Amino acid sequence: MAEILEFHIKGGDFNLAGKASSKIKKKLIQLGVETSTIKRIVVATYEAELNVVAHAREGKLTAIFEPDSIRIIIADSGPGIEDIDLAMEAGFSTATKKVREMGFGAGMGLPNIRKNTDELEIESKVGVGTRLEMIIYY
Repeated sequence: MAEILEFHIKGGDFNLAGKASSKIKKKLIQLGVETSTIKRIVVATYEAELNVVAHAREGKLTAIFEPDSIRIIIADSGPGIEDIDLAMEAGFSTATKKVREMGFGAGMGLPNIRKNTDELEIESKVGVGTRLEMIIYY
């Protein structure tokens, strides 16, 4: 039976960014998942979590641990993504000046998520929010 962990992500709270990915990493270590796979999962999860913090009002991250994979679903209430294809290009960013001054918003979030996942689906509606579903096999 799958184990599920859920996390609330508060937009703008950079102090808590990475909390969910850190707890997911601990669970993956307990499950004995290979280190290189854990790294991929943590990178993808952290990037997605950070996108919510940087761009949305709030979000929810759900991690579903299956016997051979992890499914991570992140849904936020935020501005949405106008052009998903453009957002997938390395270096493209809609981050505010403030977010960039903090060292974030380089436009590598979605490209890094794509690179580190085996399956990725993105749905977004401008003015409503974005939903990412990613699967990584182990």
